[in-house]
Amino acid sequence: MRMIFRVALACLLTLGLSIDAEAGQGQKRRGNVFKHDYTAFYTVQRISVRTSCFPEKLGAILAHIARETGRKPMVTSGHRPHSGRSQHTRCYAADIRVPGVSEKAILAAAATAPGIGGIGRYCNGIVHVDIGPKRRWAYCGKGKGLASLKRSSRS
Repeated sequence: MRMIFRVALACLLTLGLSIDAEAGQGQKRRGNVFKHDYTAFYTVQRISVRTSCFPEKLGAILAHIARETGRKPMVTSGHRPHSGRSQHTRCYAADIRVPGVSEKAILAAAATAPGIGGIGRYCNGIVHVDIGPKRRWAYCGKGKGLASLKRSSRS
């Protein structure tokens, strides 16, 4: 009788452990339930472009641009740890292109994004977006960036 009881108990324990293991595989960790994964809303130009540290707020801005333009932004530059006082140093900025969408449309979409800080425009068609302080600029060539920044801050 003892032997039958022990076998039955061992079978129940084994069954209980396997059910718990299967249930745990399908569940996500509770700490990640409210976080969004915005990586589906943008692509990177090269695999060397660092975007894994983008805060959720910057991901939301890129997702907003994707929704407004109907196309995924391509991040040409993300985290650059040795870029001086740039927002790229803290991983708070992205330089983007949106293939098939005009620069003017990208700038308009970025301007309406919630949480947007800086919006910059470069002459090569790349648009800079960040979550730093609110500011706008256009930079075309050496020494012209500050003049453009002063002009845009007056308007």
